[in-house]
Amino acid sequence: MELTPEIQSTVAKGIALTAVMLLSGVLVRYFSVKVNYTRKINHFALFFLPVFIDKQFNAETFTDFTYLAISAAVSTAALSVYYEPIRKAIPPFQLMFEGIDRPEDRPYTLIWVWTQFAVGFAVLLPMIWLLGQRDLESLVLIPILINIIGDGLAEPVGIRFGKHEYKTRALFTNKTYVRTFEGSACVLITGFVTVAMHYEYFTTIQFILSMLFIPIIMTLTEAYSPHTWDTPFLMFTGYTSLMLIMLI
Repeated sequence: MELTPEIQSTVAKGIALTAVMLLSGVLVRYFSVKVNYTRKINHFALFFLPVFIDKQFNAETFTDFTYLAISAAVSTAALSVYYEPIRKAIPPFQLMFEGIDRPEDRPYTLIWVWTQFAVGFAVLLPMIWLLGQRDLESLVLIPILINIIGDGLAEPVGIRFGKHEYKTRALFTNKTYVRTFEGSACVLITGFVTVAMHYEYFTTIQFILSMLFIPIIMTLTEAYSPHTWDTPFLMFTGYTSLMLIMLI
């Protein structure tokens, strides 16, 4: 079998992401780092490491819809290693799980992570396909970056600097969880910056409307989404508002 750039990149990504997940578990178990921070290390790594590694191997994976669909299925299935009997039998998997297992999320940690992955990809992939059909591939990264960077920063910023709190709920439980306006501001600011970075792909009216609506819509979505389940809603409202604006 020929070792294409895509195959080499995939193997490298698997190794790199596994190393990051193990490191996050080590930080929690042996250095008492808050899981709220190590989860976000994984959050950023899941996007930025694959992009970086693809560039090193000159692999064109992000524009290949079939590759993305297969990667989504494999990534979601790979979460089965966190199933309790499996991770208890294989210590490295338990260590990796500790890097994402917030105490306040128990006993729903794995359910929320797995369902968010599955539904997030179920929303993301059709949206990417629709943009491709309309020759709007250049705009695919807008909702993704707002989700990855804005939502990724929201929790650690909220924990470290948050003073103004509000509450949200989660799936399968009546327990409430705290978010902060300071954390949500990360989504808003990232939204403005991300849209501005793509100004050349809009007409003047499209750019103005995108700056006015997309950051605010995605910020409100993050604020009202169920705890740990932001991604599917952010992807849906982000891409839907973007495509509606592009019809103008």
